[in-house]
Amino acid sequence: MREALLGLTSRGRAFLAAGLTAVGCAVLLGQPALTRVGVLLVAVPVVTAFVMSRSRYRLALVRTVSPQLVTAGQQARVQLALTNEGRTPTGVLLLEEQIPYALGSRPRYVLEGIGHGWRRHVTYQVRSELRGRFEIGPMSVRVSDPFGLVELGRAFRSTVPLTVTPRTVPLPAIPLGGAWTGSGDNRPRAFATGSAEDVTVREYRRGDELRRVHWRSSARVGQLMVRREEQPWQSRATLFLDTRRSAHRGEGVSSSLETAVSLAASVAVHLSHRGYTVRLVTAHGEDPGTVWHFRDAELNTVPLLEALAVLEATPQRHLDTGWLTEPTHGGLLVAVLGGVDDADLPVLRRMQHHAGTALAVRLDVPAWGPGGNRSPEPLPSLARQGWSVVTLGPRDRWDLAWQQLGRLVARGGVPHEPGSAASPTPGAVR
Repeated sequence: MREALLGLTSRGRAFLAAGLTAVGCAVLLGQPALTRVGVLLVAVPVVTAFVMSRSRYRLALVRTVSPQLVTAGQQARVQLALTNEGRTPTGVLLLEEQIPYALGSRPRYVLEGIGHGWRRHVTYQVRSELRGRFEIGPMSVRVSDPFGLVELGRAFRSTVPLTVTPRTVPLPAIPLGGAWTGSGDNRPRAFATGSAEDVTVREYRRGDELRRVHWRSSARVGQLMVRREEQPWQSRATLFLDTRRSAHRGEGVSSSLETAVSLAASVAVHLSHRGYTVRLVTAHGEDPGTVWHFRDAELNTVPLLEALAVLEATPQRHLDTGWLTEPTHGGLLVAVLGGVDDADLPVLRRMQHHAGTALAVRLDVPAWGPGGNRSPEPLPSLARQGWSVVTLGPRDRWDLAWQQLGRLVARGGVPHEPGSAASPTPGAVR
């Protein structure tokens, strides 16, 4: 009852104030008829609050989002299924869905005629220009009586996630080296003459099949170990993304970091559809959810896009090299770099040493700054270390830069000599 009285609307409080005023004036003026009017005005909101406090309604909500994984700029459809499972009819429902502001304005609905067994389906659409993982819900409910005198607040606690992945662009096919890795745990081995103790094992990684677990070694070591000899040769690629805050410029969707994330997503989709198993490595190290695994292109792309959707800039100033301690060598390495200085060159040299083929797209980060001036061409410093590298500016086309990278791979990673006939015209990669 106390909650119902606290839930009096402006109209309910006006009825109560008018009734008390009428009763006071009737007492002072000696008008019994006015007293009855005042008592009636007071009784209406009080009785309504009593009835609302004694109501036993049970509202149920089922929320579905389709699809739950969308690209930035695409719409997702949210469907709400509301039912009244209680026997007491309610008055008017005022619904407000709690959604992040990046997804748009909050939907609000007014529903009437809610009796026993009542059902209603409501649909709305959300869209975000920003990548990320958003929670849709909870929903707040205001239950009002037919006269609009009392409103009671309720809320559903359930939420549904929506993941918005970075935008991608289709990239043309280019010659890629380091395709088939057959060293380390990729090389199939035969143990026809050996014993079970000869089996080479490694630590279990997310995505490995449980039938490859070597239980004897797992019991001896104390953690899950899997056999290496059953792994077939496969095309492996490492996608490195420089996520250091100090290596990027700009704010929001127009920043160099968002460009790097979208470009990395495009490369990940392109390599997955070309048969590569791709893992993601950032300035903070290897992402545990995108280790090498055996999946088809679609299943391989989903964890990569999900990881890129929630990626944030890291405050560290140096690149992590822990993932370079693996004994495996070879394979394809594609790096999307931000601002690179001399302190990063030893790490990049180690990265190139661990890769069969090293490709790099270096963002012209100063061009994303306030002046928008392009920096001097940084190709020679990285090219001398064995990288095939191109520079990308804010207005350059990604597919043309990718094609130019393919031409460098075909020539062995040697950049164009300035002023030569094969040298591209400045600003040609647009």
